Amino acid sequence: MKMTREEKLAWAVRQLTLKQAEIGRIPQKSDFDMATLSRIKAFLGPWPRALEQAGLKEAKPITPKKKKRKNSAGTVRKTLTALKKQQKQKISSQENGEENK
Repeated sequence: MKMTREEKLAWAVRQLTLKQAEIGRIPQKSDFDMATLSRIKAFLGPWPRALEQAGLKEAKPITPKKKKRKNSAGTVRKTLTALKKQQKQKISSQENGEENK
């Protein structure tokens, strides 16, 4: 007989809570055999989410990610101007060096 979604969730939560009672701490993936671990993750999701759904771990608050600052046109323009200035100075110093020889 095929398990319903609710039965799968209940089974996975039961496995996690029984293991916690057995070992006296939050279970780790290594505390389960591969078949049981695979089923728990299939029913409850990635390991941290599985522990959260079983009530063994608090969910981390969702914080918005900071956007990386992109180079503005002004920043690019300043950089190009500085590079051109360096290039002109280099050329001018090379020319002055050749004249002094």
